[in-house]
Amino acid sequence: MDYNVTLIPGDGIGPEIVREAKKVMDKVGEVYGHTFDYTEILMGGCSIDAYGVPLTEEALETARKSDAVLLGAVGGDVGNSRWYDVAPSLRPEAGLLAIRKGLGLFANIRPAYLYKELAEACPLKKEIIGSGFDMVIMRELTGGLYFGDRWTKEVDGCMIPSCKNVSAWAVLKVDPGG
Repeated sequence: MDYNVTLIPGDGIGPEIVREAKKVMDKVGEVYGHTFDYTEILMGGCSIDAYGVPLTEEALETARKSDAVLLGAVGGDVGNSRWYDVAPSLRPEAGLLAIRKGLGLFANIRPAYLYKELAEACPLKKEIIGSGFDMVIMRELTGGLYFGDRWTKEVDGCMIPSCKNVSAWAVLKVDPGG
């Protein structure tokens, strides 16, 4: 099969990650008879440098038209980068929020497996890890935490930020049986 893949090398170690992942995809294609047509777009700090925004509409449209998107990393050193001397909507990570919303992505899937050989390096207590773990963490990406209204109220001299509720819709979208 032929696939159109949008590559987003991004910033920092991202270009190296995408370059190596592309080699793996090409080998998979060679072994299993697939071809990949790659289109690279800018997102994050490199897009800010080139276009003044973390993700252009043209880049988002390219990602929408592809079969898959391969993302490296976005952002830089928060304390030492000019990318963070601007409004939050113009920072590199705003590109992540925009592409998630623009592509309708709703979950971040993170597998976690503890190899026996690494058990001693695990920061969790031995009584918690037991004989190890093998789990998948599903993190909802489009509800109140990322896109909900934010507010801060003063109550009796204390500043209270808005709660970041996750809706039942978001939970059911991640786990329809749950």
